[in-house]
Amino acid sequence: MTVPPGGQPDATSVLLPGPWAHRDISANGIRLHAAEAGDGPLVLLLHGFPQFWWTWRSQLTALSGAGFRVVAPDLRGYGASDKPPRGYDLPTAAADVAALVRALGERDAVVVGHDWGALVAWTMAALHPRSVRRLVVLSMAHPRRLRAGMTDAAQRRAFRYFLGAQLPRLPERRLTRDDDDPVAELLRAWSGPGWTRTADFAESVDRYRAAARIPQAAYGSMEYFRWAGRSQLRPDGLRYARRMSAPISAPTLQLHGALDSCVLPATALGSGRYVAGAYEWRELPGFGHFLPEEAPDQVSTAIADWAA
Repeated sequence: MTVPPGGQPDATSVLLPGPWAHRDISANGIRLHAAEAGDGPLVLLLHGFPQFWWTWRSQLTALSGAGFRVVAPDLRGYGASDKPPRGYDLPTAAADVAALVRALGERDAVVVGHDWGALVAWTMAALHPRSVRRLVVLSMAHPRRLRAGMTDAAQRRAFRYFLGAQLPRLPERRLTRDDDDPVAELLRAWSGPGWTRTADFAESVDRYRAAARIPQAAYGSMEYFRWAGRSQLRPDGLRYARRMSAPISAPTLQLHGALDSCVLPATALGSGRYVAGAYEWRELPGFGHFLPEEAPDQVSTAIADWAA
C-alpha cells in the first residue's frame, strides 16, 4: 500500500483481505473494528504502536488453524476503530477490551498483548480479572515495573521517543510528515537485525505508514503516550499505580526479545513479582521489540501452547 506524498488514506485502508473476517463491535460506548478467524476458545490479540490489527496476521492464521477463535481489534484511536477526543488512559482502554469480550458473547478470553497492547493486557488482568483466563505479554514490562525502570539511565535513553511524545501536536506532525520516514526509523531502531532485511519488513513499513495517516490516528496513538507521561504525578495516575499493585491471578507467559532496544530485557524481567498465578519468562535471542512479526512462528506456537 503506497500513499503518494500529501495523500491521506481513510479507515477502510486497513480492511485488508485474508483468511479472516472484518467486523465492527460496540464496546464501552465506542465502535471497535476487529479481524476475526476460527472457532473455539477466544483469544484476543492486542497490538502496539505504531501498528494496528495487521501486526497479528501470522497469529490469526496459525491460532485459528490450531482450534481457537481469534480476534485482533484495533485499539481505540487506531486503524478502523473510533477515534474519540479522549479516553486514551490505560484503565479506559482495558475497559474497552473487557467490554469487547462480553460483546463477543464470551465470559473470558486468553488475552495476548504486544507493546501498548501489552500494557492494556496487564491492566485488564489486574482491573478486570474475570475477563482474563490466561495472559501472554510480549515486549513490555508490567506498568509498575516500567515505572520503576525509569530510574535506570539506560532505560531512560531507550525511552527517548516516549519523552518526545509529551509535546502537543508536534509528535503527530513528525509521525505523518512526507519529507522523512519516521515509521521506518522506529521499526528499524527497535527491531533485531534479521527482520529489517526482509520484504515483510518493507511491507510492514508501508502498511503502518499509511495507517498513521488515517485522520486522527496519529493523535490517538500519541495520546496514550501523553496520558502515561503526564499522569505520573496526577491523582488519576497515582490511583492507577495503586490499583496495579493488585496481584495478577491469571497464568502469565512473558515473551521478550533479547535485542529489544525499546523496553530493555532487564526492565521487563522483574514483572513476575506482580503475578500471583503461574508465571513463565522466556527471552528470545536474536529478536528485538516487534516479536509478532520478527518471530511469528515462535510466538504463534508459544501462544497456542499457553492457551491450551
